[in-house]
Amino acid sequence: MEMTDREKKVLAEIHDWESKLYSYEPNDLELTYEKYLERAFMMLPETVQQQFFSALDNWLFHLHALIQGSQLQLDAKERILTAGRIFDSNIETIEDLHILSIDQLQYIAQQQIARHRLYSFAQGGMAGTGSSLLLGADLPAMAVINLRVVQLIAMTYGFEVNTPFEMMSSLKVFHAATLPPRMQNRAWGELMNELQNHKEDYFYEGNEELANITWLEQPLKQLFKGMAIFLFRKKSLQGIPIISMAIGAGTNYQLTRKVTEFAHKYYQIRYLSKKEGKSG
Repeated sequence: MEMTDREKKVLAEIHDWESKLYSYEPNDLELTYEKYLERAFMMLPETVQQQFFSALDNWLFHLHALIQGSQLQLDAKERILTAGRIFDSNIETIEDLHILSIDQLQYIAQQQIARHRLYSFAQGGMAGTGSSLLLGADLPAMAVINLRVVQLIAMTYGFEVNTPFEMMSSLKVFHAATLPPRMQNRAWGELMNELQNHKEDYFYEGNEELANITWLEQPLKQLFKGMAIFLFRKKSLQGIPIISMAIGAGTNYQLTRKVTEFAHKYYQIRYLSKKEGKSG
């Protein structure tokens, strides 16, 4: 099926975004940080490293399954279908959303994106109050918020995340979106190669390992954010720790902004490729 002018324009916007991704040049500070992080982690025995990354992968898989099967997510799925029926009353399943136009799907997706960016902002602000409980829950809460929004963006564009292939794809999108900017171009290229080469729509045939040394930068950034909040929590205005709350809210918002932008581009290109009959 030939793409419409509007779809061609969206595809051109994605290619412009890709170009910026591939042209990113890391600065000396980023390269130095990567070198010392890798050196520090390599001091651990290889078996310990393997066990650590395996445990992280298992945690992500189980968290993904828990979110996907939760009543909260099932309710969100029904809201997406209801929004889709506003544009076409014949929509019954997630796969039926493919019949909507790119602008209609973007409208539904942007609602999910805006809502979860707000969740991240609020979560960061609460963690920024300096409460030990809220600060300790910040990292798992951010994982839940960002995994959840990736799943919802996938469903908006007609991809149900309950098959092995789509589950692994959404996890890899989440993983790639949370990588440092200098590593995202390689991860994006791998995702595009998988789309072009995969032959099975149900089973996943690629590499299922996710966590690695470079991916640890994002959790470490969250820990550094926690330290900054801890240091500034007593600097308050009328009893409100404005600085630490701003650090928490701003950092979390930027993370979800990065994740949602990456995931949105990925599922847009999946949708457009499916319309062309090339992949999906």
